[in-house]
Amino acid sequence: MRIGQGFDVHAFQPGGRLVLGGVTIPFDRSLEAHSDGDVVLHALCDGLLGAAGLGDIGRHFPPHDASYENIDSRILLRNTCELLLDKYTVVNVDITVVAQAPRLSAYIDAMCDHISADLQISVSQVNVKATTTEHLGFTGRGEGIAAFAVVLLDSR
Repeated sequence: MRIGQGFDVHAFQPGGRLVLGGVTIPFDRSLEAHSDGDVVLHALCDGLLGAAGLGDIGRHFPPHDASYENIDSRILLRNTCELLLDKYTVVNVDITVVAQAPRLSAYIDAMCDHISADLQISVSQVNVKATTTEHLGFTGRGEGIAAFAVVLLDSR
């Protein structure tokens, strides 16, 4: 068994579309990033790669590489999955999204559905939850969103 932990954060920018866990969330801002800025999936990729001892998302999908510009992070997640599935199976993933706004409860099930499909695991093996920081720090001031992921892998 191997445990990995991932973290990602992006600042808000005006306009665009906000994507979290592969789900487009209606909101007046998006996340500033080279890709689609999906902090949920970026944290998850880092957790998976870390558990497998394969470095981090920047090593495999470098932000200076133009082929990843505005890429759908679900593609990055599926590519990450391909890097480790010959040696490991995903036991479970647990993700925490930290955002003062927007409210995410209505989108959690869809995020879990996307993640389970991309990782080829049961939705019961995926947990996503959202919290605020009670208006403290950069997320509390509405400057951006952060996500943490914990992953458990088992050897094949």
